[in-house]
Amino acid sequence: MQINRLKEIREDKDYSQKDIAKILKTTQQQYSKYELGIQLIPIDRLCILADFYNVSLDYLLSRSDDRKIYSKTKIK
Repeated sequence: MQINRLKEIREDKDYSQKDIAKILKTTQQQYSKYELGIQLIPIDRLCILADFYNVSLDYLLSRSDDRKIYSKTKIK
């Protein structure tokens, strides 16, 4: 599964693959595989990127075009 927004948002913010790989504590080569869809990116790393870019997971996964983060709600 290729997540097109990974590359798009990274380039919009002027980060290199190496910069993002450092944030994820991985190699540039591994991060490149995530962007190309060669290897699935683990959910914990997607969460790190969503927090880093201050966007929702739905935005990163192209399930929404709205970048906003949803507010947390209490489950009763």
